Amino acid sequence: MSWRDLLVGMDDQLVLPWTGGRALIGHDRRFALEGALPPEQCWATFTVSGRKARYFGAGEPRPELLGQRVEGVLVGDRLVPRGARVDPDPAQIARAAERVLLVEPGLDRFVPIEAGRIAEGGPLIYRGPVMPAGPEAEVMTAFLDRAPTVDGIRGVTPALDAAFRMESFQRDQGERRRLALIERRKAEEVERERRRLERERRQLRAELIEQLGDAQTRRAMVRVDFAEAARAALALSGAEYLDHRRAYRREEWVVRFRYLGQRFECVVDASLAIVDAGICLTDHETGEAGDRFFTLESLPSVIKEAEEGGVLVRFRHVE
Repeated sequence: MSWRDLLVGMDDQLVLPWTGGRALIGHDRRFALEGALPPEQCWATFTVSGRKARYFGAGEPRPELLGQRVEGVLVGDRLVPRGARVDPDPAQIARAAERVLLVEPGLDRFVPIEAGRIAEGGPLIYRGPVMPAGPEAEVMTAFLDRAPTVDGIRGVTPALDAAFRMESFQRDQGERRRLALIERRKAEEVERERRRLERERRQLRAELIEQLGDAQTRRAMVRVDFAEAARAALALSGAEYLDHRRAYRREEWVVRFRYLGQRFECVVDASLAIVDAGICLTDHETGEAGDRFFTLESLPSVIKEAEEGGVLVRFRHVE
C-alpha cells in the first residue's frame, strides 16, 4: 500500500489518526501540520501538499489502514498482549504495556481488542473488539460477584488476569476514598454554610460570577451555578470545561473537560475536591489513594505531569 491508497474524495486529502503535535504520520510519509490543529485526538481529514498538511475537518475511522496489529486486553488504556505476563501494579503496567489511543467510548471491561499502527514506529491506535477467547464472560461475573481471584476459571490468560486484578483494585480504592470523605464531612459545618447561602442566593449570583478567580468563592458558587464554578476552576490550568451531571451519590458531580487535546472525566464533591480522578493516582507501595489530595483546579497539572512522564493510566474513556 502506498500513500495514494489513503486518499479519500479528492487527490489532496487524507484521513489519518491525529494523536497530538505538528507531525502527522502517514502510511509511508510524515507531514508537517500547518495552521489550526484538531481540537482533540481523533481520526481527521487533512489536505496535503508535498510534505505539508492542514486540518480540514472530522473524518470517519478507517481501521483497515492500521497494520502491525496486536490483540490483547486493555488495563486502563494500556494494551496487555495475549500471553504476556504483566504485574498489575499501574506503574509496572505503564512501563510494560503500550498505551492505546482513540479507544472506543464506553468500552466494557475485559473485552479483548485489537490495535494497530498507521506506520512503523507510530503509536498504537484502537482498531476494534475481537472475538472473545472464552472466559471473558466468567471473569466479568467474578468481578461483579467480587471474587478475590479468577484462579478457578479455566483459560484465563495472564493479560486477562492482570486486567481483573487491576479493575478490582481500582473499584476497592474508589469505595475506600468515598468512605474517607464521608467521615471527613461529618466534622464539617455544612449546615451553617447551606443556610448562609440560602439567605444570600438571590443577590449573590451576580457578585460571585465577577469574583470566580477566588477559590473560596468558587466553592460557594457550586450551590448557585456549578457549571460556572467548574469552568473557572479548570480554566486556571488551561483546561476547558465541557459538561457536568449529577453523580449517583448525593453532593457529587461528574465533570467532563478537555486538556492536552484529550477528553477526561472525573467526580468531585461540593468542595470541588476530587472523589474519583478518572486516572490512577494510587501509590502501590503504600496503598494510599492520591485522589483526595487534589481538587478540580489542580487535577489538570497532575494529568500533564503523568502524561509527560509516560505513566498516565486512564479508567474513564470519554467520547
